[in-house]
Amino acid sequence: MLFSIILFSCGENIKEIKNSDNKILNDSLTYLNHSDSAKYVGMNTCKLCHQNIYNTFIETGMGQSFGIASKTKSLAEFKNACIKDNSTNYNYCAYWQKDSLYIKEFLLEKNDTLYSRTEQVNYIIGSGQHTNSHLQNVNGYLNQMPMTFFTQKKQWDLPPGFENGFNTRFSRKIGLECMSCHNAYPDFVIGSENKYKSVPVGIDCERCHGPGSIHVAERSTGSKIDTSKFIDYSIVNPSKLPIDLQFDICQRCHLQGNTILNDNKSFYDFKPGKKLSDYMNVFLPKYSNAEDEFIMASHADRLKQSACFIKSNKNILHNTKNIKPYKNGLTCITCHNPHVSVEQTETNVFNNACINCHNTNQGKIICSEIKINKLYKQNNLTNANCVSCHMPKSGSIDIPHVTVHDHYIRKPINKKDKEGIKTFLGLIAINNKAPDIKTRVKAYLNQYEKFEKNNFYLDSAYNLIPKQVVNYKQIYISELVQYNFIKRNYKQITILISELGIENIIKNNLNKQSFDNQHAWTLYRIAESFCNINNLNTAEQFFEACIKLAPYQLDMRIKYATTLANNKKIPKAIEQLEFVLKENPKIITVYTNLGYLYLMAGDTIKCEKYYLLGEKLDPNNVALLMNLGGYYANFKQYNKAKQYFERVLKIENNNALAKQMLNNLKYL
Repeated sequence: MLFSIILFSCGENIKEIKNSDNKILNDSLTYLNHSDSAKYVGMNTCKLCHQNIYNTFIETGMGQSFGIASKTKSLAEFKNACIKDNSTNYNYCAYWQKDSLYIKEFLLEKNDTLYSRTEQVNYIIGSGQHTNSHLQNVNGYLNQMPMTFFTQKKQWDLPPGFENGFNTRFSRKIGLECMSCHNAYPDFVIGSENKYKSVPVGIDCERCHGPGSIHVAERSTGSKIDTSKFIDYSIVNPSKLPIDLQFDICQRCHLQGNTILNDNKSFYDFKPGKKLSDYMNVFLPKYSNAEDEFIMASHADRLKQSACFIKSNKNILHNTKNIKPYKNGLTCITCHNPHVSVEQTETNVFNNACINCHNTNQGKIICSEIKINKLYKQNNLTNANCVSCHMPKSGSIDIPHVTVHDHYIRKPINKKDKEGIKTFLGLIAINNKAPDIKTRVKAYLNQYEKFEKNNFYLDSAYNLIPKQVVNYKQIYISELVQYNFIKRNYKQITILISELGIENIIKNNLNKQSFDNQHAWTLYRIAESFCNINNLNTAEQFFEACIKLAPYQLDMRIKYATTLANNKKIPKAIEQLEFVLKENPKIITVYTNLGYLYLMAGDTIKCEKYYLLGEKLDPNNVALLMNLGGYYANFKQYNKAKQYFERVLKIENNNALAKQMLNNLKYL
């Protein structure tokens, strides 16, 4: 039976393949499930025909990557589930109450509890092979919570990135980039940063095989294909892809770094069997004499540096003569069966992958070139362990309390023999040898803004922009705005916008809604720039355009409300903040600002109400405490006012305004 749909793409080196009816197909045709009409059907549909594969896959790290917070899902120990953040003095304890998991945040002073806040955990993210982290759902907005259980050391601690004074408590946003790697594709609310209509529970079959609706429809007709001889083009089988495309499937998530989406692309758009660099490029800073440093999810980058990978794939990256091209080279599935948990895979499976290339006529592992422990000199292949020497366990530089196998396969290195100073080589796109100029500009800006405050990145971004091109300012408007915004060259941004035309920019240049809110962010930066030169009316124009594209990006609305308030438009500012409060009642800034605005509007009852509600969420918020002190001083409740200013000085002992206010109270 011939496929019901055949989509052809142009290309050279066309090869004929026959399906079960000996009909000639074209190896360069697009997989049928690459079509926009192909829909995701979910893992429960897949298991109807592939029950055995489902049974083992669901136990893998991918299958266990995300789930509802339950005692079954959690691998944490709760006997001593308490930690302290020494930078903020917040204490945290995790505990079960019946079948619900909670995290309690509290402050102590001489064993007295000064403050306590308890929040329910809704989801656990992480398979448990290394960590269980915890997420909260507030009206669809997902945030990470301030406790992680590190399973290898059986230890509770702050999550990675929360340490050293960067504790965001219950407000770290879980955006689409994060969710789309740790889970099956969620139902994301466009125009937000971290709001979801629904989220699945674990990476599923279709993340590696592509949407399954066409495959299900084909098989439902009773049609069959002998997949041992032919390719079933209704669904992607990664093992039958050319090696570079197969590698791209794994790189989609196992290549962590500075990810830059191509224009008009989102984290939803890549499908297995397509070229990853057509959708996104992942950049990493590279250094000489830093071979032992790597980040957690850098398996693809590390493997690509290995001589095993380079030599085995040198001549066959684009060779598709074998129905399973990877059989002649080294890819992730040379060693890993993605349907079976690593923890359930015997050592011999990994050894055999090495032996296929590294063997003598007697079938023994070649390991005599280096000095190794007698244990690994044994010819008994069951006991010999290639991985322990050539892919040793090590800690990543971005996540504490974990060890992971370094996928840079090489001879063991004696660290005493290493010489040289760590030297920066450049920001390199790992999955693309020649990214275009605009992508590189974005990468340098993003590297500075999100990862590493090194002026080299800013200078590189600006110098790459082709200023000899007549309309470069219009083409690179987002990048120029971002560059100058980071540099705080607000006046330069307003000049650029005036030159290009305000109406033209809003209506024609920056008018697209997208999952990454790219145009909205540029509009926001422009609005903030006009605020900084005190042109509030123009700032309002850009904020309005920004909110239209990203109505659920709540931080932008808060900034818009601030601009409205500064422009004496108190009722409109209150309207914006009430919207934010309805969407997410856990944002402390809203209570601080709403209280102040209601005071300006003459509603002292609502003012005090919002201030006190905010204090319950964050008793260490200096702006809020200063407002409360000012509120009570204004109404001659001097003792209360004094208490709040004194609390500010406990947090910031050099706060000049608090000292001044306390001094003024002495004379009242």
